[in-house]
Amino acid sequence: MNLPVSPQITISSANGLHRLAAVALTLLIASNAMAHNDAPTRCDDCADWNQPTAPFRIFGNTYYIGVRGLSSVLIATPKGLIVLDGALPQSAPLIEANIRALGFRVEDIRYILNSHVHADHAGGIARLQRDSGASVIASAEGATALRAGQVPNDDPQVGYKNTRSFPRVAHVTTIRDSETVSLDGVDIVAHRTPGHTPGSTTWSWKSCDQGQCYNIVYADSLNALSFPGFRFTGGHGKPDITSTFRDSINKVVELPCDILITVHPGSSDLFRRAAMGSFVDSKACRVYANDAMQTLEQRVRDERNK
Repeated sequence: MNLPVSPQITISSANGLHRLAAVALTLLIASNAMAHNDAPTRCDDCADWNQPTAPFRIFGNTYYIGVRGLSSVLIATPKGLIVLDGALPQSAPLIEANIRALGFRVEDIRYILNSHVHADHAGGIARLQRDSGASVIASAEGATALRAGQVPNDDPQVGYKNTRSFPRVAHVTTIRDSETVSLDGVDIVAHRTPGHTPGSTTWSWKSCDQGQCYNIVYADSLNALSFPGFRFTGGHGKPDITSTFRDSINKVVELPCDILITVHPGSSDLFRRAAMGSFVDSKACRVYANDAMQTLEQRVRDERNK
């Protein structure tokens, strides 16, 4: 595919269409490459999560290109590729190999979208951006963290050293709730779903094949997990974020959802569904969200009983 060096990012919202001129990233990325530290992230689960797996088509123009325990998704269009999440820093070479195995080129990635800025989902983005020249898009909180290579102090898991830092991203475009990233007729909507992290984002789009169309949801984590001592119910000068978290969970329930992909593929039984030959389940988002709500409410009860 012969593609422009500096594509445009079209972001639309209920308030109207906003066209942002794309930034020419090549020189910026090259000048900042040495500032990145692509050392592997070390954690108890990292080796298991990062087991390589062959890529596969989910439906239509949507493919799984991630590793065994951490999702990365590719959406293909004639004018370029969109990638969601980069997993760990050490996952980036495996993701790139999967892109090539599908017959696509890493250099044709136009946009990289992020769910949240823990090292196991954002760690590989810097390399993917440097190797492709793609524009990275995230929530305001996520964009700040990606530029810094560090999760914010109000992140529930900030105390875990293996999630605190990751390779810094040279340039990030901010997207707001309900805005849309568009490329060649593919519209991907950002849904703000904070709770697991302050900037968590769930993404949705429609994929069609031979006249059949499905709504696909790439759901961010809705788990109320934290470093010991963090309280979702607030206290000691910290805000209570349980209402916000509940709103995020309910938002996922309400999304048009025929196919669910979660940031950890096991949470949506992705590989089992692949073995079955079908990913379609109109109840999957509701089941995923209901499980998360039960976990959150138990966490709230535990915190209030202490």
